Amino acid sequence: MTSAFMNYSKMVEDALRGVLRSALVHVVEQGLPGNHHFFISFRTNDEGVIVPDELRERYPDEMTIVLQHQFWDLEVTPQEFAVTLSFNKVRERMVVPFAAVTAFADPSVQFGLQFRATDSDAKAAAGQTGVTAQNEATGTPDKPTGEIVTLDAFRKK
Repeated sequence: MTSAFMNYSKMVEDALRGVLRSALVHVVEQGLPGNHHFFISFRTNDEGVIVPDELRERYPDEMTIVLQHQFWDLEVTPQEFAVTLSFNKVRERMVVPFAAVTAFADPSVQFGLQFRATDSDAKAAAGQTGVTAQNEATGTPDKPTGEIVTLDAFRKK
């Protein structure tokens, strides 16, 4: 009797992406409380990502958006989120699948997550987790200076 491979790396990645999803759902339902603001980085060339052409040309690989004061019509589904942001005083609609997200941070509470590419089969074969979680003590989300804890540190060798 053979057992199917348990892809724990993908399970952990999906669970941590669920943290981002839950945070965005909270914002849809209750708004951003206090000084909370989100930095969300994502791969612009991933399947399902919808951004204006001029932004895709300017950021062909990855870009970071900020959800703070000026964003509209935030919608969250199990697979993606959509939001309208202002770029040079022009409102633009964006759609970002959660699988395209590379980082999420809420600097007001020094919290952040980083995600690696979602090629889970290659990572599983290499024994990588595919996810690092970080608690940022200081600094900005795009330049983490806090301690980064990889899940490999807790595995038995």
